[in-house]
Amino acid sequence: MRMKTLLAAGAFFGAVLGSASLALKVPGTPELEELDGAPTFGLAPLSLGHPAAASGLATRRIDRPDFGLHGGMPKRNPIIGAYETIGPGETLAGVLERAGVDMPDADAAIRAFAKVYDPRRLMPGQRIIVRFRTQGVQPASTRAPGPGVFVGFGFEPDFRHEIAVTRDAGGDFSAAKEAKKVTRTFARVATQITSSLYLAGETAGVPGNVMAELVRIYSWDVDFQRDIREGDSFEVMYEEVRNQDGDVVHAGTVHFAALTLSGTRKPLFRFVGNDGQSDYFDENGKGARKALMRTPIDGARLSSGFGRRTHPILGYTKMHRGVDFAAASGTPIYAAGDGVVTYAGRKGAYGNYVSIRHNGQYSTAYAHMRAFGRGITAGKRVRQGEIIGYVGTTGRSTGPHLHYEVLVDGKQLNPLSVRMPSGRTLKGDELARFMDTKSRLALQFATKDGSKDAVAQAR
Repeated sequence: MRMKTLLAAGAFFGAVLGSASLALKVPGTPELEELDGAPTFGLAPLSLGHPAAASGLATRRIDRPDFGLHGGMPKRNPIIGAYETIGPGETLAGVLERAGVDMPDADAAIRAFAKVYDPRRLMPGQRIIVRFRTQGVQPASTRAPGPGVFVGFGFEPDFRHEIAVTRDAGGDFSAAKEAKKVTRTFARVATQITSSLYLAGETAGVPGNVMAELVRIYSWDVDFQRDIREGDSFEVMYEEVRNQDGDVVHAGTVHFAALTLSGTRKPLFRFVGNDGQSDYFDENGKGARKALMRTPIDGARLSSGFGRRTHPILGYTKMHRGVDFAAASGTPIYAAGDGVVTYAGRKGAYGNYVSIRHNGQYSTAYAHMRAFGRGITAGKRVRQGEIIGYVGTTGRSTGPHLHYEVLVDGKQLNPLSVRMPSGRTLKGDELARFMDTKSRLALQFATKDGSKDAVAQAR
């Protein structure tokens, strides 16, 4: 498998290096390292137990000899396993029955599983591996129905663990959560943008969740609809987690990134502060995260900018004192920054409306909501990123969207161009530690150092 992986990687990089872009994957180390279980920053696990992995994992047969109770040579009745995908509205019992497990055994196995993991948390698209012991050369009349004797099943709730349900010699089932042995190395990509950032990342083989994280950490300063141009480029170094077969089971934390826009390079480095919290900082130790978000909504399209426009309902030219983001009804809307809710309720043409005071100078407003977030009332203190409402089309509106305003000293200014209050700036010993981390990450990226020690040092 290792040789097949290397051949496939060689073919991929040959194709990429033959194009106008540069995409380099960092070679890993053959040694195995226990993953320490620290949470991955802002990313969902990609594993057998994650819906996003359902289409990317091929069913494979697992053969393991059975040595019997008294030792000796293995019998020729290996254990085989096949992946089964949970369908919409399907229960775990239904999946096991479909795989050929009789209901008494399925019920006993599920009861054991439920002591470790709630079966109700299983989602459509997730997969389990159902295991049977084959019947060997026994006469057909004495064989159990289905592929063989059901001996248990496995489920991976995340890429670090498997919940294994096993059957003992007496026929009883038990379940245990087992840690998986994985290695963690760096992957490095540098490529030019020819049309869009996401297409460039996809062409270079960067996982979608890594690209989403790249966009997120730059979203405070970059308008990805208007600032990206052909000829710009990006660089990113992120963790890859591999299982014992060498397969990538998780694309993890971004440790370094750089966007080059219109000739100006903007690098960002991941750093863990004295409070144990990780965030991204520029080369001078200034936080990428600003005190206010320019776009307090995910996956939305800018549908109307700030300034004079022909009103879509009134039909005459009118000043538009905010920006509109078109999105599906029910899309969450986030507080742009820490602050206190000063108004939450119906407000004329604005429909359902929320305003937040962030300090003595800055405030924000959100209009046309379908509904308010839980507990959002005047006087409530909110944190940046907290859900304050959901996209709707209340008030004077032609379709579901968020109308967003930024007010400075009570005056409405363009959220996409107003100078936002700066976020955290590192000082003292934190700044000194950051400068050391920055130098190490920059060197690791430049030298393509993806060794186990490099990853450990970068944590």
